[in-house]
Amino acid sequence: MLAIVGVLVVIVSVLGGFSLAGGHIAALFHISEFIVIGGTALGTILISTPRSILKELFAKLTGVIKQTPFSKELYLEALKMIFELFQIARRDGLVAIESHIERPDQSEVFKKYSAVASRHHAITFLCDSLRLVLVGSVPPHDLEALMDADIEVHHEQEARPVNVLQKVGDALPGIGIVAAVLGIVVTMGAIAGPVEHIGEKVGAALTGTFLGVLLAYGFATPLSSSMEHQNAEEARFHHFIKASVVAFAKGFAPIVATEFARRAIFADVRPSFEEMEAACKSTRKK
Repeated sequence: MLAIVGVLVVIVSVLGGFSLAGGHIAALFHISEFIVIGGTALGTILISTPRSILKELFAKLTGVIKQTPFSKELYLEALKMIFELFQIARRDGLVAIESHIERPDQSEVFKKYSAVASRHHAITFLCDSLRLVLVGSVPPHDLEALMDADIEVHHEQEARPVNVLQKVGDALPGIGIVAAVLGIVVTMGAIAGPVEHIGEKVGAALTGTFLGVLLAYGFATPLSSSMEHQNAEEARFHHFIKASVVAFAKGFAPIVATEFARRAIFADVRPSFEEMEAACKSTRKK
């Protein structure tokens, strides 16, 4: 929602300022310029981007619009879920959580924490890591290195659509210049016509440069930055999970392992120890 508000602010600011300066908004809308710039930008994406990354790009753009943040409430729910899993393992043995991590979609524990369970990559990461704890043959330091490698691979994959959008943003001013040059070519062909007609064509040509720069710095670059922030938050959530699993693998008590996870949360959304303790204690009453 915040991204949509930002887009509207950009549009209203540009068009509103142009109108206040005495400009006519209709003069900015030339279908030929939109076709040249939009079509060329789309074509460059299709030329340079594999199909799999295109799917990731559209998914990321949808995610920017929806913007489901990693809030304090989400982290508290995740802390409760992790604590409950570790409590079951400590009370009934590691085998007791096997059914939960093998089929998380059917697990009664995961079902109670739907906001966390909807983060499919994170749940898969947690379950795959806990399987190694169940096996028991992987030392904690090797488990930590393996989880770090998994996070790095995931982060690199998530960065690919961001790079595509950044490159398009870098190219858009140049594409706008192409549209402007084409407009000047058309203008030169009508140089012998009425002055008003020539002025209209020059205005249309300049609109190409305007659109290229606006689309680059008003939309493409900010959207890629927003996607980067989302990737950073998701990577932090994976590190949060890693901290808890590694601590549990080292033999720490569930509440201590959960505290390791809490310390891995960004400060602006990190629950206090008292909040975490109260949330974890509430799981024992269920």
